[in-house]
Amino acid sequence: MSSVPVTTWSLEQTSPSDLLPAAAPEGDVRIVRAEVPSPEFSRFLYASVGGDILWTDRLGWSHARWREHLERPGVETWVAYDRGTPAGYVELEAQGEGVVEIVYFGLLPASRGQRIGGHLLSYGTARAWDLAERWPGRTPTKRVWLHTCSKDGEYAMDNYRRRGFKLFDTKVELEPEIATPGPWPGAYPA
Repeated sequence: MSSVPVTTWSLEQTSPSDLLPAAAPEGDVRIVRAEVPSPEFSRFLYASVGGDILWTDRLGWSHARWREHLERPGVETWVAYDRGTPAGYVELEAQGEGVVEIVYFGLLPASRGQRIGGHLLSYGTARAWDLAERWPGRTPTKRVWLHTCSKDGEYAMDNYRRRGFKLFDTKVELEPEIATPGPWPGAYPA
């Protein structure tokens, strides 16, 4: 199996005032928190958003592993809907000492280029900053961070920077080259 170099960039905000919100897109776009842990729905979002950009680390998770992850205090999934249809999502994970990671963020392929991504990232980042308000006993957020890589969409880094995220680390590692999983992007073979 051949390997390819993959660059991973880590970015952060250290104050809520770092967030530079994007304008809301035209039309009926809503962002709603998925409050009921649903492994099926979360796996659908993960596979549908990440299928064509080679997100594979969670494809082998069992139903129980998904449920365990989603039921952890401080894990939240915020879903963008365009006219009632899922368009993308942002997954937040509270970490120790007031740190929140934007673990996953992205749009389904059909929703890209509709000006939804900047709005969803703005909204999700704002929810990372006020996450402690929804989880009693949590330390207020002092830092929001994420990582993106050279496999992600071509506009990902620009979107993060336009929302006020600052680069704090860069790594290059060799990873096995893999084909898009499944019979089409986002589908996982049985």
